[in-house]
Amino acid sequence: MQEFRLTAALVACLTLLPAFTSAFWRLPCRGRTGVARLDPIVDPGEISSHVHAVHGGGNFGMNSNMQTLRESSCTSCAVTQDMSAYWTPALYFMHTNGSAELVEEVGGMLAYYLLYGEDVTAFPNGFRMLAGDPLQRNFTWPVPDPPKSSWSGAQVSQKALRQKALGFNCLDYAGTAEASLYRHFMPNKTFLDANCPDGLRLELMFPSCWNGKDVDSDDHKSHVAYPDLVITGTCPEGYETRLVSLFYETIWNTYAFKDVDGYFALANGDPTGYGYHGDFMHGWEDGVLQQAIDTCTSDSGEVSACSVFDLQSETKQRECTFDMPSTLANEDVQMHADGLPGPMGIQWGPAYASMSMGSSSSSTSAISSVPTTSVDSVSIGVSIEIGNVLNHAEATTTTSTTSTSSPTPTPTTSIHVDQYTEEIVYLQQDVIVMVGEGGIPYATSTGTQRTVSTAITTATQTSTVVSYVEKRDSAPAEPEQRDPSAEKALRQAHNRHRHSHKRHGH
Repeated sequence: MQEFRLTAALVACLTLLPAFTSAFWRLPCRGRTGVARLDPIVDPGEISSHVHAVHGGGNFGMNSNMQTLRESSCTSCAVTQDMSAYWTPALYFMHTNGSAELVEEVGGMLAYYLLYGEDVTAFPNGFRMLAGDPLQRNFTWPVPDPPKSSWSGAQVSQKALRQKALGFNCLDYAGTAEASLYRHFMPNKTFLDANCPDGLRLELMFPSCWNGKDVDSDDHKSHVAYPDLVITGTCPEGYETRLVSLFYETIWNTYAFKDVDGYFALANGDPTGYGYHGDFMHGWEDGVLQQAIDTCTSDSGEVSACSVFDLQSETKQRECTFDMPSTLANEDVQMHADGLPGPMGIQWGPAYASMSMGSSSSSTSAISSVPTTSVDSVSIGVSIEIGNVLNHAEATTTTSTTSTSSPTPTPTTSIHVDQYTEEIVYLQQDVIVMVGEGGIPYATSTGTQRTVSTAITTATQTSTVVSYVEKRDSAPAEPEQRDPSAEKALRQAHNRHRHSHKRHGH
């Protein structure tokens, strides 16, 4: 008799898929050139609305371009021929007294260069792009991600793929590693305190399909697109040129705030994580990146395996910093007494945010009457089917009017606004399948349910009222399943290098 232990939240069938390998390298940027309200792509020549953690070429500033980056005298990354700039919003801890404290970034940044697709090309001169949407405050697609084989229609739209390109990875090096891009929101502090002793790894996949002509666009996104499986897959029509794929990782020491009252928020006023984003500005020495793409085809991920690269020590990487503009020299981005630097207001959503300065909206300090979800059933047949893993209950509003025949009243119209909160709870349950001769299952048993993660969102509901409003609960949404092989290539890359993850924080 054989015994197999399966995790119901992650496994949809007993079929083992073949391993997927591809050439790539991980570019360590152990140094950080600075933390400041700078963004030369979105806010050129101006102070940015929110703080970014910046890595790469030392000539970074509010007027940076490819040429000025290439003239940098240093880089905070390992490969000296790369003066590109890589930046993402910083993570802050919001104390109950209103102050915002910068969370420690562990080990700098890792920028993965993944050689997926055919005829992969380097970034053209002058190239820049942005991934993610800083104003996003909700996720409008099935949770967790259904199997990629079932993605179609709106699920493979660029809007959906952009939202699925974010990851928030709970780190516990003594336990089982989570898959990359497994979770598309920031776990709440209760979950982080209980489950993530080694911090939170923020992940971001950039588009790898290019229109072949524009090095930038008005929104810094429209000249590129995602393949239909986010990381791999087919490029959409008009974007057939395959660029080297870029994937960011940064680890933040959220566990340093264990048992401290407060919550985490990204510097762009986002406590949900849905608005995570990142920028890239090409600054590679001319010809070097294409040479590496053509010749460095190892799947080890080590930059030292590529003879094209000139490498520098971690000490040298940490010595590289940019010159702080005088207008920002006195801004304390480490511990900001009056909320996020800017000041940037907190916006909880789920409505699309505005990059408002100095205000907060849709914010709640107390959560009450929070609906929860649970796993209702798990059934075993020839394959395992996970039923009702996640149900979203939403309140809906219906209106009706009353009138009298005589005298005829003058109708009055008013606006009624309700706020409600909902909690999404992700559960796991072990399923033990007893398999006899011929691999035929003959008995099963289930273990206890365990909470994996939770997320709390606040929604605003507006109704136009003529006489009265009646509120009813809608039917629960259909359950969705998670793809058991999602982002397998990146997961294998993490597993091969987990010893270095523990040493550096990656």
